[in-house]
Amino acid sequence: MIRPAGKAFSDDPVVMRAAVELHPKVRAAGDEMEQMRRIPPHLAQTMKDAGIFGMVLPRSWGAPELDPLIQIRVIEALALAEGSAGWCAMIGCDSGYITAFLDEEVARGMYSDIWVATAATATATGQAIPVRGGYRVSGRFPFASGCQHSEWAWVGCNVVNGNPQINGAGIPETRTCFVRLSDCEILDTWYTTGLRGTGSHDLTIHDVFVPAERTFSFQDPNLVKRPGPLYAFPLMFIAKGAAPALGIARHAIDVVIENAGRKPARRMIMGERSEPSKLLREEVFVQESVARAEAMLGAARSYLFDVIGDLWATLVDDREPSPVQQARFLTAYTYVVGECAAAVQLVYKASGGTAVYQAGALDRCLRDILTMNQHLMGSLRTYEMAGRLLLGLEPLKWLF
Repeated sequence: MIRPAGKAFSDDPVVMRAAVELHPKVRAAGDEMEQMRRIPPHLAQTMKDAGIFGMVLPRSWGAPELDPLIQIRVIEALALAEGSAGWCAMIGCDSGYITAFLDEEVARGMYSDIWVATAATATATGQAIPVRGGYRVSGRFPFASGCQHSEWAWVGCNVVNGNPQINGAGIPETRTCFVRLSDCEILDTWYTTGLRGTGSHDLTIHDVFVPAERTFSFQDPNLVKRPGPLYAFPLMFIAKGAAPALGIARHAIDVVIENAGRKPARRMIMGERSEPSKLLREEVFVQESVARAEAMLGAARSYLFDVIGDLWATLVDDREPSPVQQARFLTAYTYVVGECAAAVQLVYKASGGTAVYQAGALDRCLRDILTMNQHLMGSLRTYEMAGRLLLGLEPLKWLF
């Protein structure tokens, strides 16, 4: 049985219980996040102290090494309070997955403080010039969520040695590089409709030397360096991507249920007489909208836990994910976030004109979920990628 959203139980890990206990503080900081366009420093520190950003790092480091299903619940709980907090938690804990692509001694040396947040710009928008011992990295890197409270960022680069390097198959050679945020310039670019509190600004890097041991390539067939099922599947860092949407949609439906129990419905004239006074919850269209949204969210949540749970069981058994499992994994974000967006839009519509005010929770839920739905992970092309796997065709992959 899947445990309910935003609830912690006695046998849950400490981080899960801490995420639930943070709910009042996260909710109280919501307006501050919107105005600052970032996670306020005091809240970022509280999330760090709760172990949120270090929850994927290995137990051998003294970290929790939480399995993917608990990660989803932790992030969902934070997003139920505030979407931007859930999103930054989802991105900020990538350190556990991505350091598995480095030699363990190097990675451990980088994270002397295992609880710090890590930012990410995976798409290769910069350039890495090979030099003795490493690379000179330059470029502009967009969508660096949580960069203002992060210690490290991993940034995608094209390898350039006079000209862009191309392999024998015509594929550009890419390199992902770990850089300290202190070596980056943060550009004030994050003026958006939703997820305003994530501080997903652009980074610029000006000719910074990055040692080769702090770099890796997603094209490397021997990419994973750390043992254990949590790190065996290179794209597992995407598994938690849809979790904030679950929390946002849950929040929106709960708000409508609460409001409908006290808000009067609009009076209408039926024939020659006035309808009797009633509450919004007594309107059939509101009842239908809430019920449909609940079913949509429930189906999406169950699908996500089923897909990730099935993949996780395969990895725990030390088996390779099948093409069908990989196909379902690729569409999980697109489907789940899309259904959550539809559910939020449904209850938003049922709430009438008062839903449009920025001071209300529904306005923020709608903006946040629609912004999530625009992410690369939710591109409609993921269905093409999955379909090719299901039909036994040559696979289509992202270029990182």
